[in-house]
Amino acid sequence: MTETELQSLAGAIPGIDPEILTAAQARLDDLTKPPGSLGRLEELGKRLCGIQGRVPPVVGRKRVYTLAADHGVTAEGVSAFPSEVTPQMVLNFLRGGAAINVLTRHAGAEIVVVDVGVNHDFDGVPGLVHAKVASGTANLAVGPAMTRPQALQALGVGVDLANSAVADGVRLLGIGEMGIGNSTPAAAILACLGGLSPDAVVGRGTGVDDAGLQRKADAVRRGLEVNRPVPGDGLDVLAKVGGLEIAGMAGLCLGAARHRLPVVVDGFIATAAALIATRLAPAVAGYLFLSHVSQEQAHGRMLELLGQRPLLDLDLRLGEGTGSALAFSLLDAAAKIMAEMATFSEAGVSGKDG
Repeated sequence: MTETELQSLAGAIPGIDPEILTAAQARLDDLTKPPGSLGRLEELGKRLCGIQGRVPPVVGRKRVYTLAADHGVTAEGVSAFPSEVTPQMVLNFLRGGAAINVLTRHAGAEIVVVDVGVNHDFDGVPGLVHAKVASGTANLAVGPAMTRPQALQALGVGVDLANSAVADGVRLLGIGEMGIGNSTPAAAILACLGGLSPDAVVGRGTGVDDAGLQRKADAVRRGLEVNRPVPGDGLDVLAKVGGLEIAGMAGLCLGAARHRLPVVVDGFIATAAALIATRLAPAVAGYLFLSHVSQEQAHGRMLELLGQRPLLDLDLRLGEGTGSALAFSLLDAAAKIMAEMATFSEAGVSGKDG
């Protein structure tokens, strides 16, 4: 993907039609219930109508993309686990043994695992989408994590994945990740875009101790000082302090929005990708559902920047797309309420004034 192609994609994302939202509200108000009595389910159903451009919305095939990549910043001692865990977990996903496998099965959804930057040669492992841009990022604490062309290439991987989902008839998309050390670039992105201090944005990730937490804050601080990412340039921020899987997820958000496909965003790292996507194309925000608020201390600040309330609050901090899979059932329920519930006239029930 070139910068020109990125700009063209951003400009092609359709806005949400206010007339569709009005029609959706009218249907909600005519369903056999007191107005607003299904609370946020009504809000979700209405948003799905606006995204799809139809009333009622259509439910159907669901897919989580779990993108994997490694991070040079692990050299700074920012993770409780070694980088070898990234390829090990990719293989676990492919065998069906991880939490995301259990939860996608529970939700009746698919999982597609993507190598966008793992420092491991999977040598044609079946079932894996091989889309490696590089064998991990460079250490953001001493220089740019990626080149600008690498960031664009990884964004393009995500766009291609979204296009594949659309071609396969997917109606609801979730994004998740796997990458030891990736809460550090996510924190750096938040610090830059939110104007926050490194101490305010870092969390314990996979479970670092107090010394590890301080190393993370120091790595973010040095990364911002050395690279000086420009908050108004999402691509600059992504390339200098981001990650390959973060770029891929941002591209998924862009590509999905271009085709009116709703995206359910997982936790801290996936939300950093959503922030980048909305900085690249503000219209993307209307296509995102934020699945949950995680235990990472600054995740709530990310949600505030995106202007949305999370669907769940379960103290999750795993990643992989687990929050997205759990939230699928709520969105399915909201769409089915819109599509299957009878109106007052259909049911022969007297309305409030009847």
